[in-house]
Amino acid sequence: MTERLTALYARGVSRQASSDHPPERSPTFGLLLGLLITLSAVVAYSVYITGQVTGLRKLQTELVDRNRKDSLQLLRIQNDLNLLAVAMRDMVGSDEPYPLTAWSAQFERIRTDLDDAMRLESGFAAAGRTPEQSAFLSGSLTQFWDAVDRVFALARDGEEKEAREQIQLSLQERQAALSTAVARLLVQNSENEKQAGQRIVQIYDRVQRQVYVFLAATLLAILLSGLSVIRWNRRLFARLAEVSERRSELAQKLISTQESTLRYISRELHDEFGQILTAVGSMLRRAGTHAPEGSSLRADLQEVLEIVQTTLESVRSLSQALHPVMLDEAGLESTLDWYIPTVERQTGIAISYEKQGEPFPVDSGAGVHIYRVVQEALNNVARHSEAKQAWVRLRFLRDALELEVEDHGVGFQERPNKRGIGLVAMRERSELMGGRLVFSRPPQGGTLVHLDVPREKAEFYGKEDHSLAGR
Repeated sequence: MTERLTALYARGVSRQASSDHPPERSPTFGLLLGLLITLSAVVAYSVYITGQVTGLRKLQTELVDRNRKDSLQLLRIQNDLNLLAVAMRDMVGSDEPYPLTAWSAQFERIRTDLDDAMRLESGFAAAGRTPEQSAFLSGSLTQFWDAVDRVFALARDGEEKEAREQIQLSLQERQAALSTAVARLLVQNSENEKQAGQRIVQIYDRVQRQVYVFLAATLLAILLSGLSVIRWNRRLFARLAEVSERRSELAQKLISTQESTLRYISRELHDEFGQILTAVGSMLRRAGTHAPEGSSLRADLQEVLEIVQTTLESVRSLSQALHPVMLDEAGLESTLDWYIPTVERQTGIAISYEKQGEPFPVDSGAGVHIYRVVQEALNNVARHSEAKQAWVRLRFLRDALELEVEDHGVGFQERPNKRGIGLVAMRERSELMGGRLVFSRPPQGGTLVHLDVPREKAEFYGKEDHSLAGR
């Protein structure tokens, strides 16, 4: 009966929720679309940033670094040209006692270094340099060395004076022209480096601005998505609160109906069937007195009378199990004092019953729920735990009523599929009382059921429940 009522309750909640609120469009598609757009924007911006960084790296590598290396070679060329200028000044000096051919080895050494510097410089030449500039530098240097060869040829032929005149008239001018060209190239490299620096700064500024724009757009998308999620969550929680409230109301009506039904069946068993069996017993006794002493008929009537008496006791026990009359008359404490030894006799499980604190009267509505929790917990111990001993503790505290049912059997972990509708009903009853029901595993193993009910609920709960049960 409990399972059928619970199933009807679940179907009632589902039908009422579906009839009051038509199905709404799910936000999943919108959220997925927003996520897809955001991810696409992130991927596109990542590609863009990667391109900007690659261009920046290329600019730094191909322009700035090459320009720096080219400037180093130009400085090397300029240094060699300065050495040549110093050497030519010494060669034309009137107080120099050495012949011009003595400088031939120094010129060859400088020429070798200068050719190597020119070769390296041509590989690092800046992209902004014109072919005419490169051709002018290379041609001027070739003409300079041709002139040097002619000077040393005159010197070897003994024409020192004419050779010195060629140095003054040709070589020094060519060296000055080369130095001026190299200086111009250095200035141009400096300008190129300055422009490259400005371009790098512009790239950084552009990327920084776009990062700010992207972050703002991302934050806006996150804000819109968050607001959408908050909106849907508020609607969802409102629906859940409404369903929970209706579920609580239906659960209260269900349990009230169940208790009313059990009370009615218990009363019918006790009154109707009990009276019938009592009358049958009386008739059998009277019939037995008319039968001859020692006859088989009298023995048969006595046997039937014993069966009727046993059936009457079973009916009364079943009536008490369905709804103990003493729960309404004597209260929860006395009912548990009677019920726990009864379960102990019926199941063979040794039950230790402990009471603590100063007892206070428990409302009959709350008492029914607490009694059902004890009944279901002990039934689970007898059916599933395989335990031979159990403990029931009832504590009357200043602000609450606590109940514990403990066993050291197999517990929930070893029998995960054994959780049935009874545990759900226990939770429903605890919630209806405003209490808290906790299932835990004690250190010795098994199961510990702990029910905590506020005192004000235990003392005053159930008046509305009685009114519902009487309908």
